[in-house]
Parts: sequence; structure tokens; C-alpha cells
Amino acid sequence: MTTPATPASPARTKGGELRAKVARLLADRPADTLTIGDMARQLGHSHGAVRNAAFTLVRRGEADQSGAGQPVFRANAKTAVAAQAAVISPPGTHAPRAQAATTRTAVTAAATPRQPGPIRRAGGQLYHPRELADLPDVEALNRLRDADVPVLLYGPPGTGKTSLVEAAFPDLVTVAGDGDTTVGDLIGEYTQADSGGYEFQYGPLVTAMTEGRALLIDDATLISPMVLAALYPAMDGRRQIQVKAHKGETITAEKGFYVVAGHNPGVHGAVLTEALSSRFSVQIQIGTDYDLATALKIDARVVRVARHLAHQVELGELGWAPQLRELLSYQKTEAVLGTKAALANLVGIAPVEDRDAVAAAIIKTVGVTKISPLTLGKQLPASAATRPPGSTVSAHRGRSR
Repeated sequence: MTTPATPASPARTKGGELRAKVARLLADRPADTLTIGDMARQLGHSHGAVRNAAFTLVRRGEADQSGAGQPVFRANAKTAVAAQAAVISPPGTHAPRAQAATTRTAVTAAATPRQPGPIRRAGGQLYHPRELADLPDVEALNRLRDADVPVLLYGPPGTGKTSLVEAAFPDLVTVAGDGDTTVGDLIGEYTQADSGGYEFQYGPLVTAMTEGRALLIDDATLISPMVLAALYPAMDGRRQIQVKAHKGETITAEKGFYVVAGHNPGVHGAVLTEALSSRFSVQIQIGTDYDLATALKIDARVVRVARHLAHQVELGELGWAPQLRELLSYQKTEAVLGTKAALANLVGIAPVEDRDAVAAAIIKTVGVTKISPLTLGKQLPASAATRPPGSTVSAHRGRSR
């Protein structure tokens, strides 16, 4: 068996090149939905690398994702533009992050924080800062970064952990972790180029280190501890890693390199090991700000339902409650399909074992007589197929503000 020859001086791929390739593949097939496996086979890259690229496109609003089990991806109106330009520059071409001062000084609590107004994230969405240690949360994270204090954010999915980090660090590089993430997905690996040869593509960890950027390890506790061990030398006093797959070269972190991780304690398979926990000196619990949900004009009755269910979760009586992500999804669904369908969908997205409790809370608070998961009914007659959405449903909103 012949193994690929290692190039004498492998060319570095342009950062973001794989993301552009994924976007181009989706844009060329606008009517199709593609799995990670489909794209990996067609592009000749690893599943992990393609997964990271695809999820980054979704987070930036440059592709759509669906599928309750195996995720599938599809082009949207922004995908073609994303296919034309690489987003992350290759390692070493970015200027290291500027430091506030060459000599670090202690920051007192009396220092005046920046104004906590809404912040526009890279994908265009607004983030509304929250209070953390008497500071806007984005300000607190930036101070921790300047002091080189790694942060672990933990809480249920959908509470805004990733949104906070994206708002705080515009130079962010993200790794979407799962059980299949490999060391190569972090550091880099040889991949087949369009020319047919093999070249080494540096991973997000190397990019963040060499450019002095922030690195988010999202869902870090789903990644194998053996894989995460490759990250630890970059976080301690050494601030170096060795790329064994690429001539054993040593990568040294530039000033500004910073690691933050996300952990969803209730997700199956998420394990916070002592080795991982000990690397993060500050650990911050993230929950849903239900006051913000009300301020965003989400149906006040549904917000009350979510608060009630969240209290039951705290008491250990229930395993799930709608977080801000689900409430925003409710608002969008309601605008398109109406209140009845949006309430039914809220029941349907709850875990099966919690659906009765969610339905009961909706019936009690909203005032409907019966609610069940959103389900297809009998076939409509031809005359009904052209009715405007929601034309047969009349819902009394009765909101309180």
C-alpha cells in the first residue's frame, strides 16, 4: 500500500478556504440538503474539518441547518457570497492582537466600565449584554482575556453562551466540539488539494495561537479528554504546542491568544473532567434572561410558562425548560404559522418525558383547552390548498405587557 508522499515544503492553505469550499458546494446545489458525510466525500476533507466549516457558516447566517438527528445543510441567500471569499487568514498573516499596555496592572472594581448597549455580532445579530461582577458581561470577559484568565461558560443549550463570546471577541475562532472531534480537527492535518497532491491545513488552534486571537471550544465536554490534552500545553506557562503531523514543528502563542470553552451539563455524553475544569480559573453559569425575552416582545404568557418550567427544573422536578433560543424560535414560528401552531411546536420540541408537563403549563397559563405536538393532519381538499397561512385559525392573544 502506498501512502501519500509528504511534500518537501507543503503550501499552507488559505484560512477559511475550506469554509469557502463548503459554501461553494452548497451554493452550486441550492435545491439539495447535504450531510457532513456528503460534503466530506465530495471535498476530500475530514468529517471533523467539514463539520467545523459547516457549523461556522450556519452561525454566521451563511447557510441553513435542519434535521433533528443527523444535521443537514442547505444554501441560503448569503451562501454564494460566502463561497467567494475566505474568512480566516492563514496562520501568521494576521497582526497579533494589540495589548492595552506592555506592563499589566491590576484593574480595580472602581474602573469605569464601557456602556452596556447592544453589540452587533459577526453574523449581524444583536447581543444584549448582561451584568457580571458589576460589569457588562462582554467587558468582564475582555478584562479576563487581558489578564489571561481562561473562562468556562456552562449552562443549558440555548442560553446565549456562544452569543456572549462572539459579542465579546470579534476576532473569535471557533471549534464546534463533539464526540468525533480529533486532534487533527484542532491542530491540523494533511488534506488533498484541488491539484491532487497533499498539503497540510492548519487547524483553528494554530490559527488562534499564531494570530493572537480568541479560541472558543464550543461543547468542549463532548470532546474526548485525549483530544483535549493537545490543547493544554497552549494554555499553561509553555504557551506552545508541537505539531507532530507536520515535521514536529513548534507553534508558540502570540500575545492575545485566549481560550474560552462552553459546557452544557445536561447534554448526554458531556463530561467535565478534573483535567479540563482545572484549566479554567473562572467558571460562569449562564441561564436565560427572561426579562430580556419580555423586552424582545415575546408573548408574555409564553415567557411566564418558561419561567415556571425553569423553576421546576431548578427543583429537580423537570428536566427541560424553554431557553431564550426556544423563545425566539417560538416568536418567529408564531409570526409565520400563528399562535396555535407555535404553542404546539413548543410542546413538540420538548423531550418526550417532559411534554406532558410543558403542555399542562401552557394550558394553565395561556388558556387553551388542549395542546399537543405539531402534527400533520388529514389531506386538505384542493380548494383549501391556496388559503393564506393561518386563515382558518383565530386566536385571542390577550397579552399582558
